[in-house]
Amino acid sequence: MVLDAERWLELRRFRALRDAGLSISEIARETGLHRRTVRKYLNAELGQTPQRAARPRRPLAVDAFAHVIDAWLRAELLLKGTVIHERLVEQYGFAGNYQRVKLYLQEARPRIAAELGIAPDQLAGLHRRFEVVPGAQAQVDWGDEGGILAHVGVAKVYSFHMVLSYSRDPFCCFTTSQDLAAFWGCHRRAFAHFGGVPGSIVYDRTKTVVRRHVAPGLAVPLHPEAVGFAGHYDFDIDVLAAYRPTGKGRVERQVTIVRDHVLAGRGFASIEQMDAAFLAWVPDRRSRTHRTHGEVIGVRAARDHAALRPIPNRPYVVTDRHLRHVGKDCLVAYAGNLYSVPARRVRHRQLVEIRASAATITIHATTPAAGEDTLLASHPRAVGRGARVVDETHWDGLPDGHTRAVTTGDTLPQPRLRDRPGGSPLQALLTRAAAAQVTVAARPLSVYDQIAGTSPFTPARTNHLKDVSK
Repeated sequence: MVLDAERWLELRRFRALRDAGLSISEIARETGLHRRTVRKYLNAELGQTPQRAARPRRPLAVDAFAHVIDAWLRAELLLKGTVIHERLVEQYGFAGNYQRVKLYLQEARPRIAAELGIAPDQLAGLHRRFEVVPGAQAQVDWGDEGGILAHVGVAKVYSFHMVLSYSRDPFCCFTTSQDLAAFWGCHRRAFAHFGGVPGSIVYDRTKTVVRRHVAPGLAVPLHPEAVGFAGHYDFDIDVLAAYRPTGKGRVERQVTIVRDHVLAGRGFASIEQMDAAFLAWVPDRRSRTHRTHGEVIGVRAARDHAALRPIPNRPYVVTDRHLRHVGKDCLVAYAGNLYSVPARRVRHRQLVEIRASAATITIHATTPAAGEDTLLASHPRAVGRGARVVDETHWDGLPDGHTRAVTTGDTLPQPRLRDRPGGSPLQALLTRAAAAQVTVAARPLSVYDQIAGTSPFTPARTNHLKDVSK
């Protein structure tokens, strides 16, 4: 250990105390230094600063694989130590433990970074670890599970995660949407799963919580529905600073754990099957000892659940509201799906309001008629995209095409019952099918000449007229 110049001069200033007969401990108390330090430097010659001899480093089991680890780090500098240890065991038969690999990486990463020309501050990524008391905090995050249900027509599936920070007790459910109604609907399910409400919940700057983004250091404006939901369930909203995912590392890690232990290598046919698979895995997760706090998750979760706040008797249902136009087919588009409205109460291009919850879609008129309710239609929310949710009664009064008919012309169309002979004479004359069956008498043209008093038409007269014209 090398003392700086100020402490070295301070030690010389109190050297007279040693000459006066004071003990090493008394000088240490006077100077504020350790007595071993005082003894070492007082015994050294003035003008020289003693140096600690470097201890030779003991060879470690990981040294034989140093060239392999260095090659991996040159390809991926931030490769995790757990991954390196797993690969060494599987591919090279490494018999050492993970801590040996971790100690080697502490020395190897800065050295490889210097070789690659990477600044040390790019490797910092340090953060302060914190612990909380039971029931004080939970963390929330989304996971994108992609097309895991694409084979049944569901294009996209998302996983909602909430983790109690004290015990790491997890909750997860799966949805097909990340909108406002689905987000807060998953919160209600999480509260029911835990049996209470945590004191605060940590979020990213997601649009379902934050109304808009602001510059660093400024107060973040919250979404009105987020404020109302948090006030109803009596918890605080804790929004992380931008680009600080380590602030909710507990739930970030939980997303990967659920994906590896619940979803990997399995096939599902519905969202309900995915939710059931997670609930079946929860007892196994709670029976394990967490490597950070060193306790069984289920034992620690019991204390966490007991400290949660009670759930209100009346739920707070969040609806996502949007304005849409009515189409010519009396359908309204929302989130890639079509929903019907009554034809007798709307018109083409009329503006209506859609209120979307996690389970239902209600359509309301923005300017209702006198004495009428604003509600136009209510439908169950469609899963996925491209669906048409139609109530057939909404199309009452619209042409349905039942009067259209075609024929090849080979046969006459059969008359309808009301047009057959036996009906009224006027109806028979006005109806084409009945008039076609009336018998018409055939008379020679000479009969009409006699009635009119004209001479019959002859070819000779025609030739005479032709000559006159010439």
